[in-house]
Amino acid sequence: MVNDEMEQPEQLIKVLEEQLAYMKKQNEELSIKLDQSLAQNKVLSEQIHQLTKALFGSKSEKSKYQAPDGQGSLFDNDPFFKESEHTEEQSTDSITYTVVRKLHKKKRNDSFLAHVEIEEIHHHPDNIQCECCQEVMTEIGSTLVREEAKFIPATMKRIQHFESAYECKSCKKDITQKAQIKRGKAPNSVLLRSIAGPTVLAKVIYDKFIQYIPLYRQVKEWERNGLITNDKNLSNWVIRSTKEWLIPVYQYLESVMNHRSLMHCDETTAQVLNRSDGKSPQSTAYNWVRRSLPIEGPVIVLFHHALSRGRAVLDQLTSDFKGTIICDGYSAYGKLENITFANCWAHVRRYWLKAESKHGQKGVDFCDQIYRLERKFKNHSPRKREKARQKHSKPIVDAMFKWIEESPFYGKSALAKAAEYTLNRAGGLQAFLYDGRIEIDNNAAENAIRPSVIGRKNWLFSTSEAGAEANAICLSLAETAKANGIDFYKYLVKLFTELPNQDIHQNPKLIKQYMPWSKTIQVTCAK
Repeated sequence: MVNDEMEQPEQLIKVLEEQLAYMKKQNEELSIKLDQSLAQNKVLSEQIHQLTKALFGSKSEKSKYQAPDGQGSLFDNDPFFKESEHTEEQSTDSITYTVVRKLHKKKRNDSFLAHVEIEEIHHHPDNIQCECCQEVMTEIGSTLVREEAKFIPATMKRIQHFESAYECKSCKKDITQKAQIKRGKAPNSVLLRSIAGPTVLAKVIYDKFIQYIPLYRQVKEWERNGLITNDKNLSNWVIRSTKEWLIPVYQYLESVMNHRSLMHCDETTAQVLNRSDGKSPQSTAYNWVRRSLPIEGPVIVLFHHALSRGRAVLDQLTSDFKGTIICDGYSAYGKLENITFANCWAHVRRYWLKAESKHGQKGVDFCDQIYRLERKFKNHSPRKREKARQKHSKPIVDAMFKWIEESPFYGKSALAKAAEYTLNRAGGLQAFLYDGRIEIDNNAAENAIRPSVIGRKNWLFSTSEAGAEANAICLSLAETAKANGIDFYKYLVKLFTELPNQDIHQNPKLIKQYMPWSKTIQVTCAK
């Protein structure tokens, strides 16, 4: 009995110890789960904050940092980082100042271009007889009291081409020989069996890709001007004229681009209803853009339509290109044959800007220092800029990467994502340090692709892949024309007037004289 009584407290203690150990283990597991939940809540809170800011907040990428010497934001003069809106008080002050300044400096005819015809209307008194002596009065001068703009609507003409035949009446009387007959030769039409002439085609394409007016909205305007048509006809005109006359120009531009050693690259979404891959119309298609750098010659902007964003598209676009591509951090860019990559510091800055914290601001500050130096080096020669970058920019870049590597940025927070994004692209981000020709960011490509985005908001989708391809080629010529300072409408009229009467398919070298930067085009198609 005594032994049993002694064993019971020991067993009870043992049971209590086991329960205590179990409860400690359970508490540890709950603490770990609590920590994980708190971390997850923090990440979700950051995501909610970022989404709320994206929907309702300012779209500015300007840093709130103010340099100790009072220097303003690095991006004050950069349109890519402009604030999207101002406060009411700021807007009022700015507008008042601008209006007052313009009123003092503006001349009477500042609103009219130099080539606008002037029509003078002189208003004379109803009675120019002197009331005293009844003599006819003599005009002694006139005063310009106002100017006004007068709009003369476009005129539609129905052009009929006749080929006149001539014969020799003298030879006709001689029965021993056959009378000669000569016939005039009308120039080739831009589209066979179509009433669309060069100016009509140029106007349709200009309105769609410069004015961003969808074809179905152009129909009523054409009818008002005297031409009855429909959007299907307009679409066929765009596709046919592109296939027959604009593709050779596009291909020549592409061959010139492939002989360059630097280019920007980017992509944006599009929509095609009738897809060849069998996917639904709601599936995403893409418009890729390539843009050359001014340092290597006249700027070329090329769009390419594709049904996907896959690596195969990049392989196709870069198959004949050897050099450096400046791009964002998309994973498909990488390990392409004969190609190196330079990544975009604007994207890096954007990631650190999203991480709204002390560390996030420090990342932004590093980027701002690099951009501030780039502004100083802007007008340097490539060789001089490379040396300046090695001396001044490289220490900042090295310090930034060292700071990221030594900082404990873990998890799925915005800060951790910014650190991971930066470290994963370390090689591409440092490429600009070793080549003075390379731009620090991919803003040139993003700006070049904006017309495609604006157009997408207006014409919404392409019915067929043929239409999407025609869109890409027309956008390419429109943006290349703008980049080279020529009038896109005049350029199209010249192409559609002269190319049908040139043997460009048998002699492709003739296309060279129709490049936007050629002397002839620069003179005849000047704005």
